Amino acid sequence: MDEVTQPSKGRPLVRIEPQDRLVVLARTMNASESRSEALLADRALKWRRLGETCLGQALYRHRSLFQNASEAPQWSHLELSYFRDLVPDSAIDDLVVRQPPQAIELLRAELLLTTPSSFVLPHGWQGLGSQSNRQASLEYIQVEPRYLGAYRDVMRDYCGIAASRLVQFGRFGTFRAMETLAVLHQDKALGVEWNQIHLCELEPDGFEGFGPEFEAALRQGAPKVAEAPGVFAGLDRMRSVPRWTFNDAVVEADAALGQEGRWQR
Repeated sequence: MDEVTQPSKGRPLVRIEPQDRLVVLARTMNASESRSEALLADRALKWRRLGETCLGQALYRHRSLFQNASEAPQWSHLELSYFRDLVPDSAIDDLVVRQPPQAIELLRAELLLTTPSSFVLPHGWQGLGSQSNRQASLEYIQVEPRYLGAYRDVMRDYCGIAASRLVQFGRFGTFRAMETLAVLHQDKALGVEWNQIHLCELEPDGFEGFGPEFEAALRQGAPKVAEAPGVFAGLDRMRSVPRWTFNDAVVEADAALGQEGRWQR
């Protein structure tokens, strides 16, 4: 884990890089009843059952669509389980292999790794808490395999820099870009594919997408970088965004991610 200590005002940041071996097990689900969500929330709070490498869980409930390019049915919840170094077989058995409780439908389970220089939290992250004006933005992205390297370069060199500033000065809660390492399960009925998930807490009112936000942050923080031609040019040819949603944070038991030095090498 690298601590980002930019010589300006704002909150100190923690950035988690791929070499820090943070592995995320994501489950996309339909929980059709309130008691089903209550069960998921209760289990998320009991994340220590998943073993010594588990660092916490978070559960998000779908509220609204921001962008939708897919006719596939919507899902109701996304659960993120964070692990250091590896996901134990027992955790995969618990979360993926076993039949889910009644009224909970597992649509997809995948392992995710952090995108270079693009997984950023404020030091001491404690979740949204009382910030009821913010929601969790979940952007599901499909990058063409031949462009994965170029896409990572854009994320590292431009998007990550801009996101760091936006988190540092409180515009965003966090910015967590993750890319799919392996799909462990996918229901044929899901009907939509992605290989990246981006999580960010923001105020949805007036939000027009990350492009304007990133460009403004780059202009303020590094004018010469922002003026370089084609900073975000070509992204549309590299990727599509089949679904982008706003969500309520049901459980955020992931405070360990913002503890400086937790994975210090």
